[in-house]
Amino acid sequence: MQSIKDSQAIEDIHAHIQKISKVLEKNAKDEENEWHLFDNGFNKVHEDFFDRLIKAYPELTAQDLRLAAYLRMNLTTKEIAPLLNISTRGVEIKRYRLRKKIHLDEHENLNDYMIRFKVLGVYIR
Repeated sequence: MQSIKDSQAIEDIHAHIQKISKVLEKNAKDEENEWHLFDNGFNKVHEDFFDRLIKAYPELTAQDLRLAAYLRMNLTTKEIAPLLNISTRGVEIKRYRLRKKIHLDEHENLNDYMIRFKVLGVYIR
C-alpha cells in the first residue's frame, strides 16, 4: 500500500516538474524574443553598436553584449541586475570580466567607454 502512495507521489512530482519546465521554456523564448526586439531597436538608435563591438572584440559573448548595451544606456548596476536576472554582485562580476576582455585600463570608466565607443572600435576620449 505504501509503495502505491509513493508511486503516486512520484508521478505527481514528475507532472509538476514537467509543468514548471514548460513554463521556464516559454519564459526563455519570451525573453529571447524581447531581446531580439530590443537588439533591433537599440541598433537603429545606436547605429550598429553590436556589430562594431563584435568586430573590435570578437571574443564577447551574448551576455557581454547585453551588458555593454545597458552600460551604453548609462544604466547603473542596480538597474541592470533585474534586466539580466542576476544580483548586483553578479553584475559587478560581469562588469569586471568585460573590462578584462576589452583590456580597459583600471582608471577608465566602463560606462563612459561604452558611451563613447565609435566606428570600428575606436574610442573617442
